[in-house]
Amino acid sequence: MVTLRYHLVSLVAVFLALALGIALGSTSVSQRLLSVVAGDRDNLTQQIDQLTAQRGDLEASQRAANSFAASVAPAVVSGQLDQRKVVLVLASDADPADRDAVRELISHAGGTITGELDLTDAIVDPARADQIRDLTTRLLPAGAQLPSATDAGGLAGGLLGSVLLLRGQNGQNGQNGQNGQAAPDQAGAALAGLTEAGFIRPGPRPAPAQLAVILTGGAQAGQDAAERAATLARLATELDHAGSGAVLAGRSGAADATGAVGVVRADTSTSSALSTVDDVQTSMGRVATVLALREQAQGRAGRYGDAANAQAAIPGGSAG
Repeated sequence: MVTLRYHLVSLVAVFLALALGIALGSTSVSQRLLSVVAGDRDNLTQQIDQLTAQRGDLEASQRAANSFAASVAPAVVSGQLDQRKVVLVLASDADPADRDAVRELISHAGGTITGELDLTDAIVDPARADQIRDLTTRLLPAGAQLPSATDAGGLAGGLLGSVLLLRGQNGQNGQNGQNGQAAPDQAGAALAGLTEAGFIRPGPRPAPAQLAVILTGGAQAGQDAAERAATLARLATELDHAGSGAVLAGRSGAADATGAVGVVRADTSTSSALSTVDDVQTSMGRVATVLALREQAQGRAGRYGDAANAQAAIPGGSAG
């Protein structure tokens, strides 16, 4: 049991320790302690300098590798997408530099960009999920079908797939006899409705394509980050189902739990059909995106990049 006497003894001991510490402050004991601390500081400084130098060497090597990959990229992808039509779908956090580089590489590969669609942040906003559900039902073109799931990402992806992509693995014409699954006037009305509601940015309507690239940034931020990432992942999954295939490509962090790439990779049934790239900010990642499109056209899929849950750096590399 703690007594008053115990408290008094404890207080006295504390004051004695303080007094002793002050007394030792000017003694040789203090000097020895200071000497030890100074030695530890010097050792730590040397270690920091060594680590800084190593980091600089690694960054230089990475820049050299990226520069080399950029120089050989056109030759690596040449002819890989011959006579293939590709539409670009850009998430709100997609980097314009990634878009431009991927566009250029697709052209080097012999593919044709039919246009691009810019998504706004609203399309992954959980607060607007009910509005998306209502719009997709009202804007769905005649003859098109929405997925059986009722989540906002899947419904939005189903609607966009019906107006952006050609039907089936070989990109066959839709039942309306047009180039896509929807008649041009109905496709235009659907995109206009999504634009007016603030889910996509105004711009020219892309022509129907066989393949899609969905570009995003890194991990989502905020309290609803996981839900936003899941919505974009579901949207990309439905685009993959709608045409000959799709590739979801993001920057560093996209393969994390709150990144759309990470959400896809966490579900084996999804990642076995939808290809993902987690380092599209690099030349190697951009090459992987184009080669993954080629794989998609052949009915195959993979996980590419430098994240721990990737299987290889690029298609054709060793599996992980």
